Amino acid sequence: QVQLVESGGGSVQAGGSLRLSCEASGSTFSGFYMAWFRQTPEKDYEGVASISASGSTAYYADSVKGRFSITRDNAKNTLYLQMNNLKPEDTAMYNCARCSFWSARCRSMVPTDFGDWGQGTQVTVSS
Repeated sequence: QVQLVESGGGSVQAGGSLRLSCEASGSTFSGFYMAWFRQTPEKDYEGVASISASGSTAYYADSVKGRFSITRDNAKNTLYLQMNNLKPEDTAMYNCARCSFWSARCRSMVPTDFGDWGQGTQVTVSS
């Protein structure tokens, strides 16, 4: 089991930037794919970005490609999401999650493939 706690959310104007963090405790996540998801009252969880265990490979939803960057610091058990050029449609609750499998399966960001989730941090982007 691992506990994940997100932080860094807040309110920002369109075009601005935020950096989200996800700190893990109770267990390391260094050997696992990790991902950021987001949800709104209108949508179920949407995969935003995933990253390989080493941090060498990242995958992004088309909606955020070129604007967001996922990174990790395994020594600190911390996952990051740098969000640039934010748009109002990026407004959502953002959750980090750890893959349940010791494989690259989670690159596709299927929510049910992730067994451990953080509580979320709210991002609000105003126009």
